[in-house]
Amino acid sequence: FRIMAGKVKWVTDIEKSVLINNFEKRGWIQVAENEDWNFYWMSVQTIRNVFSVETGYRLSDDQIVNHFPNHYELTRKDLMVKNIKRYRKELEKEGSPLAEKDENGKYIYLDFVPVTFMLPADYNLFVEEFRKNPSSTWIMKPCGKAQGKGIFLINKLSQIKKWSRDSKTSSFVSQSSKEAYVISLYINNPLLIGGKKFDLRLYVLVSTYRPLRCYMYKLGFCRFCTVKYTPSTSELDNMFVHLTNVAIQKHGDDYNHIHGGKWTVSNLRLYLESTRGKEVTNKLFDEIHWIIVQSLKAVAPVMNNDKHCFECYGYDIIIDDKLKPWLIEVNASPSLTSSTANDRILKYNLINDTLNIAVPNGEIPDCKWNKSPPKEVLGNYEVLYDEEMAQSDGTDRDPRGRPGQPTGVKGSRARDSGKPVLTTWK
Repeated sequence: FRIMAGKVKWVTDIEKSVLINNFEKRGWIQVAENEDWNFYWMSVQTIRNVFSVETGYRLSDDQIVNHFPNHYELTRKDLMVKNIKRYRKELEKEGSPLAEKDENGKYIYLDFVPVTFMLPADYNLFVEEFRKNPSSTWIMKPCGKAQGKGIFLINKLSQIKKWSRDSKTSSFVSQSSKEAYVISLYINNPLLIGGKKFDLRLYVLVSTYRPLRCYMYKLGFCRFCTVKYTPSTSELDNMFVHLTNVAIQKHGDDYNHIHGGKWTVSNLRLYLESTRGKEVTNKLFDEIHWIIVQSLKAVAPVMNNDKHCFECYGYDIIIDDKLKPWLIEVNASPSLTSSTANDRILKYNLINDTLNIAVPNGEIPDCKWNKSPPKEVLGNYEVLYDEEMAQSDGTDRDPRGRPGQPTGVKGSRARDSGKPVLTTWK
């Protein structure tokens, strides 16, 4: 896709057919017998090479790529947490009301990631926290892996003793042969539907970080476990109870290949509105949107905002039984593999709508344009946040706004007046 010449590695035939259809419409591909392509969708590994000083690549104005050079500041588990913690500290120094804490020292508005430490670097800090509540359960995840690989749960310090001898380093990359991990307080009270745990996979497109402009995809979905949830410590090793990743659940005996253990977000909304009420449901989704925008704001200052780049992230959100959403992680390469018929439709539309925003009207890409496409090309995307417009309205400078309100340039309807108004997250 008018990016760099090279050989394409397709994950599935479905992905290949979807991308080819989109590229052919725009006249962007030239197919040779040896399958060398002039345009293709880049992997995160290829991005490193393209922006590496050593390679000498320089993108021209008509070349765009589907990742930011240092996307890992958001999509690597340890760096995401590090950047969010830094963001909180900066807001505290500024005296921002967003950094307000309650009487227990917890952030009122910015408490959206579970308590997390890096191992081995933060081993001693973790031990101190663990001993405050020795009956708690924690989840260990390797920093640089996906699809549930290497994840396990612990409830005893002895289960991670091998990290203790390497706790002197303060680097976010392990200096020993042991892989760097994050360890987070496990959310042991997830919202259950049918007795099963689930999480949300939401797609967010960022066209530029400075000024921040991002879009929420309306067609996200829930991923369910195949086995009913229990907080029992005897089931800590049963990943079919605890991990929602399809890469894991598809190997379970109870996995359903027709619906894939998935619900659409719209079905979740209907369920919550009927069981908890519309107002509570709206508040929940407002808070999810708030979390996404704040996580993007947290990494915006350190993100290499190259004009040739855009990115579609896969956000993983878990909701607890108090209807509080938690950000678990952000994926740089959310799976485009289809496990069901509905999956194929959703992901086809996702790719199509993403391309329409990245390159409106199927024209030759131009990295110098202002990246603000007309509303009619958004498809199933809606503007989540537009920093430029928020600042021109003066809303970003007003600290009194309630976190969780609808934001960006998206017009929302004021409940009291019934008139459309422009609102923003702070």
